[in-house]
Amino acid sequence: MLPMMPPGTLPPPSVPHPHGGAPTPATGTTTPAPAATEPVSDLVPSVERTDALRPAVLEAIKTVFDPEIPVNIYELGLIYDVIVDAESRVGVRMTLTAPACPAAQTLPVEVREKTSRVPGVTSARVEVVWDPPWTKDRMSDAAKLQLGMF
Repeated sequence: MLPMMPPGTLPPPSVPHPHGGAPTPATGTTTPAPAATEPVSDLVPSVERTDALRPAVLEAIKTVFDPEIPVNIYELGLIYDVIVDAESRVGVRMTLTAPACPAAQTLPVEVREKTSRVPGVTSARVEVVWDPPWTKDRMSDAAKLQLGMF
């Protein structure tokens, strides 16, 4: 809640959101930040479910493209891990090419949406991680060839 302003004074255009999300407009309403990343560390991997669902999940992820690069994010090396638990909940650990990546809010959401539509998946979460940092060495040979890096 915003503090009361003395008569005749203007409130600031926005104040930081108390939980680090999007700024809270000065009108007192809150604008929640999009949930682009969610921890997946609580998922206990099931070898059986991972073996069954991982191929289809990866195929779904391969349909997600970085808007600035004509290569899918899997071939770019942005996907670090796919975890499937016994209840067929999927967790994807991924990174971005840089912390200030313009697609930081959209790519994880698109990965989550496409992963959750895979038959057999009960829910999906995506966690963006920065360790290890992404480098061009993580790209597949196909991506390097497509981008003229050979």
